[in-house]
Amino acid sequence: MATKKKKVETPIDHRETFVSLQKNFTDSEVPIEEKLKTLYDLQQADRAIDDLILRRGELPSEVEAIEEDLAMVKAGQTKITALIDEYTNKIALDKQSIVDCDAQTDKLRAELDSISNSREFDTINKEIENQGYLRQIAEKDINELRLKIDEKKAELEDVKESIAVKTADLKAKKKELDDVVKSTADEEKSLRDRREECASRIDERVMSAYERIRASVHNHLAVVSVYNGNACGGCFNAITPQRLIDIASGKKLIICEHCGRIIVNYGSEEKKED
Repeated sequence: MATKKKKVETPIDHRETFVSLQKNFTDSEVPIEEKLKTLYDLQQADRAIDDLILRRGELPSEVEAIEEDLAMVKAGQTKITALIDEYTNKIALDKQSIVDCDAQTDKLRAELDSISNSREFDTINKEIENQGYLRQIAEKDINELRLKIDEKKAELEDVKESIAVKTADLKAKKKELDDVVKSTADEEKSLRDRREECASRIDERVMSAYERIRASVHNHLAVVSVYNGNACGGCFNAITPQRLIDIASGKKLIICEHCGRIIVNYGSEEKKED
């Protein structure tokens, strides 16, 4: 008894067109008419899902923009707070420097009482003078840092107010988006279930090509009907009489030679697609 040869599956090339899949499309126990109808139903489900998403308008991108803006403002708040802490710590160090200068000055002045020659006397007086300069520098630094802290605190208040406003805006936008999503949740679930059911009946090679074509055309329609009796429902270029016959028969995978979309004999278009 002859052994039936096993069909060798070639790897999927994600760049291939439906034209190169025509042979693969016919090599199946599933009737071509059923395959074409499944592709059409898949496209209809995807189109309805796209319409649902379109109803949400700019809300998703607006929410994302506010979230990014809020994150940047909060990062600025963290930076300002860190600067205030840095300035505060520097003031504490300068204050300690003043205490050290005063202590060193008192010690040096006490040493003057036991000095017996003018050279040592001048040296100590010079050191006392240096300690005075160091004290003045520390005091000046403290005053400048306090001014910077006041400026940063005022800036911080503005940032906090901005955060409060943006947080309220984000909450309102999210609620608006949630309301739209909730109002269409059941419809979207039904459509996605329908899409998954259709996709499960399409082989991986055809599904890959379908997704590629959807991504490459502006209206995301990979499967279209005949428009106005004699034109492609995707690009609206005329279809030759022989191709119209092939489309009507439902026995072949027909590709528009102008736009590369699949053309099926279902739901003929009376007006142009957007």
